[in-house]
Amino acid sequence: MISEETKSKKILIEELEPIFEKCGERAAHYDANNLFFQEDFDELKASGYLLMAVPEEFGGYGMKIDECMKLTRKLAYHAAPTALGLNMHVYWTGLVADLWRAGDTSLQWVLEEAGKGKVFAAGHGERGNDSPGLYSTCTAEKVAGGYKFTGHKMFGSLSPVWDYLGFHGQDNSDPDNPMIIHAFMPRNTQNYEIKKTWDNVLGMRATRSDDTLLKGVFIPDEYIARKVAAGFAGVDGFILGIFAWALFGFGNVYYALAQRILDTVLDKLPKKNSISLGRPSMAYHGGIQRDVADMVHEIEGIGPHLDTIVREYAEGKDYGGAWGVKIVAAKCHAAEGSWRVADTAMDIMGGAGLIHKAGFERLFRDARLAKIHPANTYFAREVMAKGMLGLDLDEKPR
Repeated sequence: MISEETKSKKILIEELEPIFEKCGERAAHYDANNLFFQEDFDELKASGYLLMAVPEEFGGYGMKIDECMKLTRKLAYHAAPTALGLNMHVYWTGLVADLWRAGDTSLQWVLEEAGKGKVFAAGHGERGNDSPGLYSTCTAEKVAGGYKFTGHKMFGSLSPVWDYLGFHGQDNSDPDNPMIIHAFMPRNTQNYEIKKTWDNVLGMRATRSDDTLLKGVFIPDEYIARKVAAGFAGVDGFILGIFAWALFGFGNVYYALAQRILDTVLDKLPKKNSISLGRPSMAYHGGIQRDVADMVHEIEGIGPHLDTIVREYAEGKDYGGAWGVKIVAAKCHAAEGSWRVADTAMDIMGGAGLIHKAGFERLFRDARLAKIHPANTYFAREVMAKGMLGLDLDEKPR
């Protein structure tokens, strides 16, 4: 925890810079051994990083979403998996802080607990559900004093360290009016199991995103966050906040990763030579210059898009129902553009990019997950197209 006298935002940012660099130095070790970023977590928590979005009234720094995204981006440049994992905690505290400032104190306890050092994680991922948060394969059964949840949650980042897991389930007791129940589960709850399944070879290994099995878990009413209609009909400020904070976080993580990849190419390219070219380096090759230009062009478009839409969200700009389109479009742009940068960079790196100790293949593998993270490419395009065409997003094909 930070000292009793809360540090200023400026001091926090200054003190975080060397910690971010140390996180970057450990990233390869975590990836190679499929380890959780425990040392990163300990240092960042002690520094106050996890308190960035918590209002000052609860012992935090009171940063709005645009400020939080800048810090997320800085950390991700050095250690993208660490930034991605901690984004789960940041988005819970951030969206609850937004609600609290707007006068909704129903989840004030989240801010109080976060201010005391408690860690919040997310359990929305489910097999076969590409609309996490809006529908669920996890069942929620109303019982006296709360709900019982049964289901299989996947991709639970921060599995080793969370104190509360925020997740959702579906109450189908009224088939014509299914409800989504959002809840927080304290770590000392009974009837759940964290199953150590995370051995992903593709990327973001250090997030330690294990599965969580809910076996009739009882969550009392005090930890029930929302009861809303299933699908887009149930989107309120809480649900929109989940999407905004989570997806803007994803977008900034992968944008920073793309910047790191470009910088890596720019650093190594002048040192690459070719016996057939008869030139001092591959940087003189016209095709490679075109590819570098394409990478720069891609990155130059992502940053302003993210910065603008995040700033407008922080300022409370009224886009009405179009906010869903705006949010998924920004994430989709960042994810797909960042992957194009990584894929082009691999062409430029050639065989050197395949060597594990060189470090580039790790960045390449991490970047590939950008398009898989919600909202994935297919879901994002459906939301954008239907939203702009004025079609019912909940309408099922006949």
